[in-house]
Parts: sequence; structure tokens; C-alpha cells
Amino acid sequence: MDRIATAPDACAGPRLKHTDELFAAVLAGELGPDPAALTATSAFWIHHGTRLAGAEVTYLNQYVLVRVGGAFGGCAFEAGEIDPAICAEASGSPLDVLLREGPRPLRIAALDAYLASVQPHREALDADAVVLPAGPPEVRATARDAAITGLLDLADGARVALIGVVNPLVAAIRERGAVPLPCDFNLRTTQWGDPVTDDMHEVLDTADAVIATGMTLGNGSFDTILRRCRERGVPLIVYAQSGSAVARAFLGHGVSALSAEPFPFSQFSAEPTLLYRYRATASAS
Repeated sequence: MDRIATAPDACAGPRLKHTDELFAAVLAGELGPDPAALTATSAFWIHHGTRLAGAEVTYLNQYVLVRVGGAFGGCAFEAGEIDPAICAEASGSPLDVLLREGPRPLRIAALDAYLASVQPHREALDADAVVLPAGPPEVRATARDAAITGLLDLADGARVALIGVVNPLVAAIRERGAVPLPCDFNLRTTQWGDPVTDDMHEVLDTADAVIATGMTLGNGSFDTILRRCRERGVPLIVYAQSGSAVARAFLGHGVSALSAEPFPFSQFSAEPTLLYRYRATASAS
């Protein structure tokens, strides 16, 4: 079967193997200003539920968000994983404290905010800005998922692991002639009755390409996905609201392409909003 997209080796900047190395690099001041000199202006929590027209699934998502100057960082988490009261304690804290301490989703949100403040997506020269149209959630979700699958050069019949199931994205993969291999902790079937496994190793070991949500950064599975894709030489595409700037740091170091959607996320607006698509370049070294 033809190779799907390109699984690049590296890109400019430090070669990162996992997120702990990224935390360490930021805390050491290797990627920008010393985070001890920065303040988390605010930290807040959002609980959001939505059901698309004609669907039987209600998506329930919780996000913790951290603001650093002109940038927001965010990370989704499982219900009950974080007490919203932690936001009162985190607001106004030195950023290095949040990077070192607390629940992992809060640390990822702080890391995301730091990296987004150093290089906002809107200013990144290698980012392709995609306008999501105004309209109801169904229209916006369809446009978003088409933009994500557009990052793959799919061969007919390619098996695409989807880690973090969103039904419109399952449909978008099929429309491109590929076979979705859905994996999710919270869903047992897709909207069309496809079985959904909760064991990501089942799909990581057989997929020709992997699409993973940024929420894998918050639950700690991202590093495993990254390592396995490197070992097998298969492309990894990340669609990220959670940790979009964090995932960007691995572009060319295992991440082949990225759909980055910084806060405020598309589901919180009916107006046109932007997402940013990145591709690792073949010449990265």
C-alpha cells in the first residue's frame, strides 16, 4: 500500500522524545523566557455538552484553561479528574509552579499557554489558516473535520486509527476512501454502529496512519502514541484543541501534521473562526 503522507524525522529546534523533555526544556528557559518570571493571569474551568442534529451521542467535555499574557492554553480532562476549585488556587501563580505541580491537564494547559505566548498560531509562518464558516454546530464540525482529514494523503482502503472518536471525523475518513479504526475510552460504537475499542494498542499496531486528539496529551497516552508511530514509521496527525501548541513542538519529531485550534474553540461560537494546519516539511533535519 502507498505511504500515507510523510512520517518525517525531525524539524528545527530540539529533538524531543516525549512531553517530559518538553516540560524540562521550558523550565530550563531553552525555548523562551524563564517561566518563573511569568504569571498565570487566570485559570478557569469549562464544562460543555453538545449533541449534533440527528445524533444519539451527547459529547460531554471538561476543559481547564490557563492564560499567560495574550495567550490561552487549554486541556480537556475526564469528569471528576480536576476539582474546579483548583482554578482559584492556580490563578495568579508563577507559571513555573503550574508547570511543575498539580494534575497533568493543568500542567499541559500551562505548557500550552507558555508555548502559545512564545509563538502564537496566528503569527506562525508555517501555519495554514483555515476559516471555519459561520453556522450551526453541524456545519462547523463538518468543515473542521474535512480540514483535518485534508492533512492526509490517503490511499484507497488505508486503515486510519482514530484515537478520540468524533462521529463527523469517522464520516470524513470514509469519504476519503479510507477505513477508520476507532478508539475511545467513553464510546462503545460510532453513530453507524462500528465497534469502538478502548485499547489503543489494537489500532496502533495495524493502522497505516494515526489521527489522535489533543486530549491524549492530558491523559498521558500521547507519548505512547508518538513512540509507536515513530517505531512503525507511520504518519501521526494530531487534531488539537487541548495542547495545540504542545503538539506543535513535536512537529517533525513524530508528528507529521497538526490541526491546531486555539481557545476560544469552534464549539463556543457560531461566527467564523480559525484553525491552523501545519505539516512537517520533508526537508526537516
